[in-house]
Amino acid sequence: MSDSISLYAEWCALIVEAIGVFIITALAFYVLLFAAVHAVRGESAESIYHTVRQRLGLGILLGLEFLVAADIIHTVAVDLSFSTVGVLAVIVVIRTFLSFTLDMELTGRWPWQQPDTSSG
Repeated sequence: MSDSISLYAEWCALIVEAIGVFIITALAFYVLLFAAVHAVRGESAESIYHTVRQRLGLGILLGLEFLVAADIIHTVAVDLSFSTVGVLAVIVVIRTFLSFTLDMELTGRWPWQQPDTSSG
């Protein structure tokens, strides 16, 4: 690949990676502020805990998606070799596992399961 395209792809990967880190960091600060405001208002600790956990978990999931996208851009467009593809595969498997387990924790079901609509 030409140097200019490789440099452009590297910058794109860096920007997408920074967006992922920003999302996780911003959501972490947001939920801390949310918890403090709702604690001052006198809401129950259990209610605050569940809301904070849900919002932070969703922020982490979204940030992980951006980080995976950045890894894919970097590997495919910048440094394509058997070694980097192998490392990418391991990273994607680990981050996918994290995403699935976080989703399971947040929703109480696996991502491929339909929500239970029988109770209402």
